Amino acid sequence: MNIRLAEEKDIDSVIKLLTQVLNIHAKIRPDIFIGGTTKYTKEELMEIFNDANRPVYVAVDENDSVMGYAFCIKKKQPFSTNMVPFDSLFIDDLCVDQNIRGKHIGQKIFEHVKEEAKKMGCYEVTLNVWEGNDTARRFYEKMGMVPKETQMEFILK
Repeated sequence: MNIRLAEEKDIDSVIKLLTQVLNIHAKIRPDIFIGGTTKYTKEELMEIFNDANRPVYVAVDENDSVMGYAFCIKKKQPFSTNMVPFDSLFIDDLCVDQNIRGKHIGQKIFEHVKEEAKKMGCYEVTLNVWEGNDTARRFYEKMGMVPKETQMEFILK
Protein backbone atom coordinates (compact mmCIF):
# COMPACT_ATOMS: atom_id res chain seq x y z
CA MET A 1 0.00 0.00 0.00
CA ASN A 2 1.11 3.53 -0.81
CA ILE A 3 -0.37 6.82 0.38
CA ARG A 4 -0.03 9.78 -1.95
CA LEU A 5 -1.77 12.99 -2.93
CA ALA A 6 -4.92 12.48 -4.99
CA GLU A 7 -4.71 13.01 -8.74
CA GLU A 8 -7.24 13.55 -11.52
CA LYS A 9 -7.18 9.83 -12.37
CA ASP A 10 -8.55 9.09 -8.86
CA ILE A 11 -11.75 11.12 -9.22
CA ASP A 12 -14.14 8.29 -10.14
CA SER A 13 -12.86 6.08 -7.30
CA VAL A 14 -13.04 8.93 -4.80
CA ILE A 15 -16.64 9.69 -5.85
CA LYS A 16 -17.60 6.06 -5.15
CA LEU A 17 -16.15 6.36 -1.67
CA LEU A 18 -17.81 9.74 -1.11
CA THR A 19 -21.13 8.01 -1.86
CA GLN A 20 -20.39 5.33 0.75
CA VAL A 21 -19.70 7.98 3.40
CA LEU A 22 -22.78 9.97 2.51
CA ASN A 23 -24.96 6.87 2.77
CA ILE A 24 -23.67 6.29 6.31
CA HIS A 25 -24.51 9.87 7.22
CA ALA A 26 -27.92 9.66 5.52
CA LYS A 27 -28.82 6.63 7.66
CA ILE A 28 -27.83 8.50 10.81
CA ARG A 29 -29.34 11.87 9.84
CA PRO A 30 -31.87 11.54 7.01
CA ASP A 31 -33.20 14.95 8.04
CA ILE A 32 -29.93 16.51 6.84
CA PHE A 33 -28.26 14.20 4.30
CA ILE A 34 -29.59 12.90 0.97
CA GLY A 35 -28.55 9.31 0.30
CA GLY A 36 -27.15 8.38 -3.09
CA THR A 37 -25.51 11.78 -3.59
CA THR A 38 -21.95 12.98 -3.07
CA LYS A 39 -20.39 15.91 -1.30
CA TYR A 40 -18.45 17.13 -4.35
CA THR A 41 -18.76 17.13 -8.14
CA LYS A 42 -15.92 16.06 -10.43
CA GLU A 43 -15.16 19.73 -11.11
CA GLU A 44 -15.06 20.57 -7.41
CA LEU A 45 -12.76 17.61 -6.78
CA MET A 46 -10.31 18.86 -9.40
CA GLU A 47 -10.23 22.26 -7.69
CA ILE A 48 -9.65 20.64 -4.31
CA PHE A 49 -6.93 18.31 -5.64
CA ASN A 50 -5.08 21.38 -6.95
CA ASP A 51 -5.35 23.40 -3.71
CA ALA A 52 -2.22 23.08 -1.54
CA ASN A 53 -4.21 24.12 1.55
CA ARG A 54 -6.71 21.29 0.98
CA PRO A 55 -4.61 18.15 0.53
CA VAL A 56 -6.42 14.91 -0.26
CA TYR A 57 -4.42 11.78 0.51
CA VAL A 58 -5.36 8.47 -1.10
CA ALA A 59 -4.30 5.00 -0.05
CA VAL A 60 -3.69 2.90 -3.15
CA ASP A 61 -2.89 -0.77 -3.67
CA GLU A 62 -0.16 -2.28 -5.84
CA ASN A 63 -2.28 -1.55 -8.94
CA ASP A 64 -2.65 2.12 -7.90
CA SER A 65 -6.36 1.57 -7.18
CA VAL A 66 -7.84 3.80 -4.49
CA MET A 67 -8.72 1.96 -1.28
CA GLY A 68 -9.40 4.99 0.91
CA TYR A 69 -8.84 8.71 1.33
CA ALA A 70 -8.53 11.61 3.74
CA PHE A 71 -9.73 15.09 2.71
CA CYS A 72 -7.86 17.69 4.77
CA ILE A 73 -7.96 21.46 5.18
CA LYS A 74 -5.12 23.50 6.67
CA LYS A 75 -6.65 26.14 8.91
CA LYS A 76 -5.26 29.16 10.69
CA GLN A 77 -6.31 29.47 14.29
CA PRO A 78 -7.47 31.19 16.45
CA PHE A 79 -11.14 31.83 16.10
CA SER A 80 -10.78 35.02 18.14
CA THR A 81 -8.23 37.45 19.57
CA ASN A 82 -8.14 35.72 22.96
CA MET A 83 -6.50 32.56 21.59
CA VAL A 84 -2.91 31.66 20.79
CA PRO A 85 -2.31 31.60 17.01
CA PHE A 86 -1.47 28.21 15.45
CA ASP A 87 -2.11 26.08 12.37
CA SER A 88 -4.43 23.10 12.42
CA LEU A 89 -5.02 20.31 9.92
CA PHE A 90 -8.72 19.50 9.80
CA ILE A 91 -9.76 16.09 8.44
CA ASP A 92 -12.90 16.97 6.51
CA ASP A 93 -13.55 13.36 5.51
CA LEU A 94 -11.81 10.01 5.92
CA CYS A 95 -13.07 6.83 4.28
CA VAL A 96 -11.92 3.31 3.50
CA ASP A 97 -13.84 1.29 0.92
CA GLN A 98 -16.53 -0.66 2.81
CA ASN A 99 -15.49 -3.86 1.00
CA ILE A 100 -11.98 -3.85 2.49
CA ARG A 101 -12.42 -2.35 5.95
CA GLY A 102 -10.72 -4.01 8.91
CA LYS A 103 -7.28 -4.19 7.30
CA HIS A 104 -5.82 -1.16 9.13
CA ILE A 105 -5.97 1.02 5.99
CA GLY A 106 -7.78 3.78 7.88
CA GLN A 107 -5.15 3.68 10.61
CA LYS A 108 -2.36 4.04 8.05
CA ILE A 109 -4.15 6.95 6.37
CA PHE A 110 -4.65 8.63 9.74
CA GLU A 111 -0.98 8.16 10.67
CA HIS A 112 0.02 9.63 7.30
CA VAL A 113 -2.17 12.68 7.91
CA LYS A 114 -0.52 13.18 11.32
CA GLU A 115 2.95 13.04 9.77
CA GLU A 116 1.95 15.49 7.02
CA ALA A 117 0.48 17.84 9.64
CA LYS A 118 3.79 17.79 11.52
CA LYS A 119 5.67 18.61 8.30
CA MET A 120 3.28 21.55 7.74
CA GLY A 121 4.03 22.86 11.22
CA CYS A 122 0.52 22.22 12.53
CA TYR A 123 -0.20 22.16 16.24
CA GLU A 124 -3.06 19.66 15.97
CA VAL A 125 -5.20 17.43 13.77
CA THR A 126 -8.95 17.85 14.23
CA LEU A 127 -12.19 16.49 12.77
CA ASN A 128 -15.91 16.27 13.40
CA VAL A 129 -17.86 13.06 14.01
CA TRP A 130 -21.64 12.95 13.70
CA GLU A 131 -23.49 11.68 16.75
CA GLY A 132 -24.65 8.18 15.97
CA ASN A 133 -21.56 7.33 13.92
CA ASP A 134 -20.27 5.17 16.75
CA THR A 135 -17.93 3.13 14.55
CA ALA A 136 -16.10 6.27 13.41
CA ARG A 137 -15.95 7.65 16.94
CA ARG A 138 -14.43 4.41 18.28
CA PHE A 139 -11.90 4.42 15.44
CA TYR A 140 -10.77 7.98 16.14
CA GLU A 141 -10.58 7.34 19.88
CA LYS A 142 -8.43 4.27 19.13
CA MET A 143 -6.17 6.60 17.10
CA GLY A 144 -5.71 8.70 20.25
CA MET A 145 -8.14 11.51 19.51
CA VAL A 146 -10.08 13.12 22.34
CA PRO A 147 -13.06 15.49 22.27
CA LYS A 148 -12.07 19.14 21.96
CA GLU A 149 -15.48 20.78 21.97
CA THR A 150 -19.09 19.68 21.67
CA GLN A 151 -21.51 21.20 19.21
CA MET A 152 -25.18 20.87 20.14
CA GLU A 153 -28.40 21.50 18.28
CA PHE A 154 -32.07 22.08 18.86
CA ILE A 155 -34.13 21.16 15.79
CA LEU A 156 -36.95 23.59 15.13
CA LYS A 157 -39.92 21.83 13.61
